[in-house]
Amino acid sequence: MGTPLLTVQCLFLSGLSIFSAAASAQWTLNNEASTLSFVTVKADHVAEVHTFDELSGAIQEDGQVLIEIALASVNTLVPIRNERMQSMLFETDLFPRGSITAQINTDQLANMALGSSETMGVDFSLELHNQTQTYNATVLVSRQENGLMATTLKPIVVNAGSFDLVSGVESLREVAGLPSISRAVPVSFTVVFDD
Repeated sequence: MGTPLLTVQCLFLSGLSIFSAAASAQWTLNNEASTLSFVTVKADHVAEVHTFDELSGAIQEDGQVLIEIALASVNTLVPIRNERMQSMLFETDLFPRGSITAQINTDQLANMALGSSETMGVDFSLELHNQTQTYNATVLVSRQENGLMATTLKPIVVNAGSFDLVSGVESLREVAGLPSISRAVPVSFTVVFDD
């Protein structure tokens, strides 16, 4: 007598589980395959490329995109410079993370054929140092077997003044004994999201 009821309960729970999984399905950022880099120019003409090595994030089913940047993961290939950027520029004790948010059309992504690529314009917000600015990026989106990859086709120029970082830039300049450090920074990224 109890077996049919048990079967119904199991089917109900299984259906609930499947529904829950579908509702929370998303693309998850693959940190190992993703890169966020920026270029600084010091002493007028000395350019150097730096990266953030710890990114996390996801694309939700409704198209909401969130990418978080661990600012303490800044990598300039010079340990003392990493520490100075963390403490003097980003103030990671107070502002440990930056974030990128956007809204995209997931139907457009889902309808892309495997191996195909499309150029898209993406409006996004960058939150950094308790300040938020909006930008537009031109990205090449490629559909892969296990997800998708998006790469900037043009650098995004971020100005230190827009994020209350000018005093930090000046502190770095003074401690390094440099005549100048540019306040405008080109930023590029390649982000991979897995199904």
